[in-house]
Amino acid sequence: MPRSRARVCTWQTRTRSSATPATSAHASRGTDATATRSSPAGTNDFVPMSEDLSTEWVDHHRPGAPDLYPADRREEMDELMAAIYRDVNNGVYRCGFAGSQRAYEDAYDRLFSRLDELSQRLGTRRYLMGDHITDADIRLFTTLVRFDPVYHGHFKCNRRKLSEMPVLWAYARDLFQTPGFGDTVDFDHIKAHYYRVHRDINPTGIVPLGPDLADWMQPHGREALGGSPFGAGTAPGPLPSDEVVTDQLGTHRLG
Repeated sequence: MPRSRARVCTWQTRTRSSATPATSAHASRGTDATATRSSPAGTNDFVPMSEDLSTEWVDHHRPGAPDLYPADRREEMDELMAAIYRDVNNGVYRCGFAGSQRAYEDAYDRLFSRLDELSQRLGTRRYLMGDHITDADIRLFTTLVRFDPVYHGHFKCNRRKLSEMPVLWAYARDLFQTPGFGDTVDFDHIKAHYYRVHRDINPTGIVPLGPDLADWMQPHGREALGGSPFGAGTAPGPLPSDEVVTDQLGTHRLG
């Protein structure tokens, strides 16, 4: 995921066996987000992590923080986010690490079928749940922003590039140009990680120079659908100086 500007805590793994009675609700999922000796909080349960931040850590939210997990939409959101995780977030990995042609083709078909459904949904609404950004948009963005630089080639998710899917491409640019999204994305880091770490897929470790990323800042036109990114909330402030990603849309040579 893009580096978060909401540095609520330092995350560390905490297993079920170390849970205390006071954390049994979290322990039932195999992890929890409670105090440890080495860190204020810890979890490795990455799927509901953002849900926990929206519900368990409200006291740590900044003034004006938007409601990313509205109570009256949670049932619909949970169903949608489960499908996004299964077929898109995890779907690209099922393509990339498939152990057989049949497994790859099944994951590929599910991935692009789901992207087609999401494209249709977003054709008439600015964000997945309507007029404002929610956790569902954040979860989808993390895969879309990596799609052309990594997943299209590296994981063989190559029916079309994101930039060749008009609705999803405009939607992704809309989010990218929203404070808290594009300003936390480091494309160099994303590409270097995948292409250098996955030596079973990319034995040479060569990191591609492309694609051209300048189009991320092109007008998206989705404001015509109405809505406002943060609803009753406000945009986040500037990034801390040590988190600013400079010249991220240029062609970088990693050496």
